[in-house]
Amino acid sequence: MKVILKQDVENVGRKGDILNVAAGFGRNFLLPRKLALEVTPSNMKMVDLERKSLKKKVEQERLSYRDVIERLSQVSLSFARKAGEKDHIFGSVSAGDIKDALDKLGFEIDRKRIVLDEPLKRLGNYRVAVKVYHDDKAEIKVAVVKEEDPAEPPAEPSPAAG
Repeated sequence: MKVILKQDVENVGRKGDILNVAAGFGRNFLLPRKLALEVTPSNMKMVDLERKSLKKKVEQERLSYRDVIERLSQVSLSFARKAGEKDHIFGSVSAGDIKDALDKLGFEIDRKRIVLDEPLKRLGNYRVAVKVYHDDKAEIKVAVVKEEDPAEPPAEPSPAAG
């Protein structure tokens, strides 16, 4: 069954795509939820008009997000965490921590857009991708540093032998 997607459908396609799908999937899932239309000459004309206007709109949005991507690429975050042996930190730095730090800098980024396969659990410098617009990503620098223990007195210099 040939259908035209009216919206982006995850793992299927994007709005305006013309796809050949299983008849049951089209009839029982896509069409009742108004996610797709059957391919007919009138629907094709309507989709062509929508596709042209959508293309202009997408380009304008992409240009507006270009500025956000450039500003995000300049961001460098630092998180101080207590660490044990072999640079393992107690706890972790998660996407939520990064989101909170970005919020304080004035960026309104959804936590789900921060591409972090697993929380950061070691000291070090990392590059973390942030999805800004569809496939456009910015990379921010994240440093996880050892937290200074206030209970531990600073090392005093030894008296010089004289």
